[in-house]
Amino acid sequence: MNRFPRICAPALPARLLLAWLLALWIACLTIPAAHAQALQAAATAASAPDGKDHGPLPQVDELRKQLDAIPQKPGELDDGRKLLADINAIGMAAERVVARRSAELADLDQRLAGLGPAPAKGAPADAPDVAQQRAALDKQRTAIDSELKLARLVAVDAEQRGADLQRQRRAQFQAQLTTRTDSPLSPAFWRNLRYALPGDYARLKAVGAELSFAVNTAWQAPRGSQLLGYMALALLLAVGGTWLAERILVHVLPPRLPAARLRRSLLAAAAIAANVLIIAAAVQLAWNGLALGGALAEALDALRQASLRAAVYATFVITLGHVLLARRRSSWRLLPISDALARRLAPFPWWIAALSAFGGLLAELNAIVGASLAAEVLVHSVTALALSITVASALGHMRAAPGAAASAPEDDTARPLWVGLILAGAGLAVAATALAVALGYVALGGLLARQMVWSGVVFAASYLLVQLADDLCDALLSSRGGFGARIHATLGIEERLLDQAAVLVAGGLRVTVFFYMVVALMAPLGTDPDELFRRGSDMNYSLKVGDLTLAPQALLTALAVVIAGFVAIRIFKRWLLERYFPHTALEPGMRSSIVTLLGYMGGVIVIAVALAGLGISVERIAWVASALSVGIGFGLQAIVQNFISGLILLAERPVKVGDWVVLGDTEGDVRRVNVRATEIQLWDRSTVIVPNSEFITKTVRNMTLGGAQGRVLLRLPAPLDTDARRLRELILQAFETHPDILEAPAPSVTLEGIQSGTLTFLAIGYVGSPRQVSGVRSDMLFAILEALRAAGLALSPPATINVAPPPQVEST
Repeated sequence: MNRFPRICAPALPARLLLAWLLALWIACLTIPAAHAQALQAAATAASAPDGKDHGPLPQVDELRKQLDAIPQKPGELDDGRKLLADINAIGMAAERVVARRSAELADLDQRLAGLGPAPAKGAPADAPDVAQQRAALDKQRTAIDSELKLARLVAVDAEQRGADLQRQRRAQFQAQLTTRTDSPLSPAFWRNLRYALPGDYARLKAVGAELSFAVNTAWQAPRGSQLLGYMALALLLAVGGTWLAERILVHVLPPRLPAARLRRSLLAAAAIAANVLIIAAAVQLAWNGLALGGALAEALDALRQASLRAAVYATFVITLGHVLLARRRSSWRLLPISDALARRLAPFPWWIAALSAFGGLLAELNAIVGASLAAEVLVHSVTALALSITVASALGHMRAAPGAAASAPEDDTARPLWVGLILAGAGLAVAATALAVALGYVALGGLLARQMVWSGVVFAASYLLVQLADDLCDALLSSRGGFGARIHATLGIEERLLDQAAVLVAGGLRVTVFFYMVVALMAPLGTDPDELFRRGSDMNYSLKVGDLTLAPQALLTALAVVIAGFVAIRIFKRWLLERYFPHTALEPGMRSSIVTLLGYMGGVIVIAVALAGLGISVERIAWVASALSVGIGFGLQAIVQNFISGLILLAERPVKVGDWVVLGDTEGDVRRVNVRATEIQLWDRSTVIVPNSEFITKTVRNMTLGGAQGRVLLRLPAPLDTDARRLRELILQAFETHPDILEAPAPSVTLEGIQSGTLTFLAIGYVGSPRQVSGVRSDMLFAILEALRAAGLALSPPATINVAPPPQVEST
């Protein structure tokens, strides 16, 4: 298999891509008929218009026979795993029958209810057609109800049988761990192996004969050319397909991916998926070629499945190791290690994958041929020792270059604590494996070796998934990514909120990966992904708080409801403000009040729905609210008072956004009305947070309520010998020529009085808003002083100038 990633030759010929796609298409066509039928059934169920299962249902009697035919006790651990898979399949089939028949039973009950209740004894009978239809529906309901009960019984029995089988497997597993055999260091071990060798060879030769017969049968005319074509296509797919996939991943995809860390992690995950699919298709294609002469024997079919699992596992481990190390291209490396350490560790994924896969295949082969105990002990001993030596060698290479960071390759302190713990655990596992095999505890030594390798694979895959989750969240949700920037521009969500969402979602994905990592670590070597998810789903209901069950699925559902609900509320509020309200006659303050109230109402609905998803009903919330009412009455009076006051302000709107208010010593513009407090911006641009109860319980002076006008009032003193009429004309002319002075009511200039040899003139003009008074007053003073100086007139010092607002509007 080619190493990924690597700098390769430039242009990718289109014909190679077409050839590769054609090979994959042929491989997909050669999937066994059973698999095709299963896929077709699944596709039919998924493509149903109502999303329900409309495929053919198995017979309940047949399911019962299959369940009764399964042995009560497993013969071996591997047989137990197969029996458990069969029991789970029967249980799932029974659940399908239960689901379908329950829906049909509900439909029949609805139809019977439509006919009305059956006539009581002595009452007039139904019409003949109604009675006939009721009898037919009752008969059909009785049959479906009987089948439903039998299916439920089969499902319950399957669940109980599965739980009992798991208990037996655990007990058998513990018994095997404590079993001691002859040590490979003792002569008795080799003597028993020599005695068992002829029988094992004969059994292996029988399987070889079956394989040779299958090859000869497939080779006979006219299938010989087809067999060569299958084998050539499988070889071309295994060699050329991986080469072509590497070129596509290195040269075609990168320009189309974001230029960030996401490109590196996405290409790593794509390389693993592509290589695993290609090798699996190639191995399956080769076995399909052998099946041209007819169905394979039971032993060969078991060998086919074992070889396919071994090939997929080895491919996964090798590709995972190479994408993490990336020894030829350090910029693509996911692990923070130096180039020298990456080069030294590069061969070990191959060795570990080959040894563990080959050892597992030999163990499967021993089970298929029914090999002797000595042969099984030999395979487990050699595999355990070989894996221990390989892991010990890898640990030695890591100690030779202890630095974990590329920037400080010789600094041992740069290595994280969890890495040191994993390496220490691997070292202890190596020593314990060698000691167990030497003392004759081969089952224990083999388990330690397999779980040591399996744990390393799980840790490496989890590290890749965590990196991929972090990079995806950073690219899609963070404000630094292109998609996050579009969300910010479209929805108006603040950048810090996007960054917080990216961190929170990445944390949730990390928890999910950690959860399934723990599940995988507790699973045996080579566990299928579907079994891992089934194990994870079995732990869904492990956390209970009283009568409340907290399941991961329910938590994820509630989280999704909260996120989707608040995003929808924000989109709706923005639509109201930007699309709908501009076409109405509502004032800006009223618009803000409506949007705020709708936001709070929507938030309450979203929280209620999310709590319902967790299993917390409205009745429970009401009980909690009742219990909290006592505490609210004593300790939360101010908060509740402010909350109710905020609702009153939003509803009655005595104070709205944009108003100029005076509350005690506070004077400024209302910028925001929340349910607890109101924000007032002062003239120095600072903001005062005022509790809403202050606006309800105290006197508030609203300068702009009802569109009030501003009044500019000037008192101008002049000497007693001043031409009073001429001075009045100049002042009135200055008021009339100013563009902001209103014509109605018209400005006026009156002689207010004569005191101490001084004439006092009172000039009044009106402007559109009290906010204009200060600026207009300044303009008027400048204009009047200019006009008096030009006319040779003057004012008497000192001059007293006052500005008075219009009749005040107060709200209490």
